Amino acid sequence: MSKGKAAGGKTRVLFVDETNDLQSQIAEYFLLERYGDLYEAYSAGPNHDCIDCDLLSVMYREGLDIRRNISKDFASESVPAEVDYIVFLEKATHDRVKDAVPWDAPHILKDFGRKDGFADAEDAAAQYQSYKDLIGRVAAWVDEAFADPGKLGELVVR
Repeated sequence: MSKGKAAGGKTRVLFVDETNDLQSQIAEYFLLERYGDLYEAYSAGPNHDCIDCDLLSVMYREGLDIRRNISKDFASESVPAEVDYIVFLEKATHDRVKDAVPWDAPHILKDFGRKDGFADAEDAAAQYQSYKDLIGRVAAWVDEAFADPGKLGELVVR
């Protein structure tokens, strides 16, 4: 799939969650930080909202600064017209919009849920840990899944 390839041969990846406020922001950050020489990373959602404020705070306290990021929807001018892969990070969003996305690119699905376990947090420290755990799971998956661009085809669900 090379029609979306950026100048310099980088693979273009679009991370998607419902409102581009949580997992997709984390994945975009780590892909650019760890594999920016191989990929162009973007994130969006079928809808947009504000980036989760607690996510911004936890990431910043952990030395990961995404304060300049903004939530984008599919029509945003900062999302490219062509991408090589669309990575859905919520199964519910994938199931709902997979046939209506405005890009003709293979889909990858890795369901991180929607703040799983956050409601069970007993206090602010437990909620902080829930965010840290999510950030860690997304970072580890990005490391594993994107280390070799040649193997992305093995992750395609469509």
